[in-house]
Amino acid sequence: MSAARQLADRIDGFIDLVGRAISWLALVVAVVMGANVFLRYGFSIGEIWAQELEWHILVPLTLVGMSYALRHGEHVRVDVLFANFSARNKLAVDVASAVICMIFSALVVYLSIAFVKQSWAMGEGSPNPGGIGALYVMKAMVPLGFALLFLQSLAQAIQNGLAWADAGKVSR
Repeated sequence: MSAARQLADRIDGFIDLVGRAISWLALVVAVVMGANVFLRYGFSIGEIWAQELEWHILVPLTLVGMSYALRHGEHVRVDVLFANFSARNKLAVDVASAVICMIFSALVVYLSIAFVKQSWAMGEGSPNPGGIGALYVMKAMVPLGFALLFLQSLAQAIQNGLAWADAGKVSR
């Protein structure tokens, strides 16, 4: 097995591990949201921190989950034209898409670092009275989530690029 294939497989394994671990937050956020709705409409009880807790759970779930979704092909894809492409052209589009996603992810990571540093430096918390502190932790999920997306896009680019090259050998 080539070094590139091994790297892609290791990235896939890591993304699977992180994705499965973070997936438990879906259950937690469902319980928190359900409890918030039940308390608000059943007993007219609502706390700012409880509403903010939903966001503090959704942010890592979403930002880490996007790389897991890409890993398992559960991302949004426009198949109107793609469905009619040859297998090799589909692989070429997948490689190009992965490279574009890598560029976008690297740009978000780069641009968000200063934003996160500033938030950490001032110990940013909730702007709402009674809200959850440590907003900077949630903001730090932005570069982390996009770094994971960059890694998974790299794995996809490697895998699809190798498959594209193999398909070219077969067609000759």
